[in-house]
Amino acid sequence: MTDIHDRRFDELDAATFHDLVRLRVDVFVAEQECPYPELDGRDVEVGTRHVWIDGGNGPASYLRVVAEPGGCHRVGRVVTRSDARGNSLAGVLLDHVHATTPGLLVLDAQTYLVSWYATLGYVPTGPEFVEDGIPHVPMARPSADD
Repeated sequence: MTDIHDRRFDELDAATFHDLVRLRVDVFVAEQECPYPELDGRDVEVGTRHVWIDGGNGPASYLRVVAEPGGCHRVGRVVTRSDARGNSLAGVLLDHVHATTPGLLVLDAQTYLVSWYATLGYVPTGPEFVEDGIPHVPMARPSADD
């Protein structure tokens, strides 16, 4: 069984937070060649959860869940280390979030991943847009209780 870590910022030590942010920067900024302000201030918010799976050399897959005004939760920074891809780790993390987060979940999916998110119950909620040079589609997934 894969151990899923689910922590708020004040439950993270400095080394763990460093490793999580490094994974995000390695993939989104370096690999995808997308310079943007990775540290956006949302990591430290009281309602933000950092969810990840370790994999040998630190975190193998990660996402964060941010509490939004109005009660919904925004899933973002979904990332898997290049050598850990193809093992369904992001899906495992999202299944965990679906099981532990009440209410509406929203995200901005990179366009090439829209069909994958659809298999997890997400539906497009608006037109494609470009953020930081990458096409995205807004999507939402109602909870089972809705």
